[in-house]
Amino acid sequence: MDESSSSYKTARLDAPLHLFGFEMQDLSPTKVSGRFQVTQKCCQPFKVLHGGVSALIAEALASIGAHMASGYQRVAGVHLSINHLKRAEMGDLIFAEATPVNLGKTIQVCIVDCPL
Repeated sequence: MDESSSSYKTARLDAPLHLFGFEMQDLSPTKVSGRFQVTQKCCQPFKVLHGGVSALIAEALASIGAHMASGYQRVAGVHLSINHLKRAEMGDLIFAEATPVNLGKTIQVCIVDCPL
């Protein structure tokens, strides 16, 4: 696997994201983003994206950004809230982006957006 590829980056940074084909794009303390296509691996039986996958993406991207923004210190999430305003169906291409709202010394807040 090419070490500069987005698939390689995702595999090294977050194995669960890599399992369903998520590919990292931007990696910085102020923006972490990536994309994936909704496939059977991440769908509910009626062919829509499983809500737990949305939560996994939000947690992973926000945690990676917080880790980078903290100077690569150990970080942990304290709250996760997910709103599904529109469903994603099998075959949809999903783009996700985490950006910080607050980069505090002990608490960081990120918004993760996945527009459809």
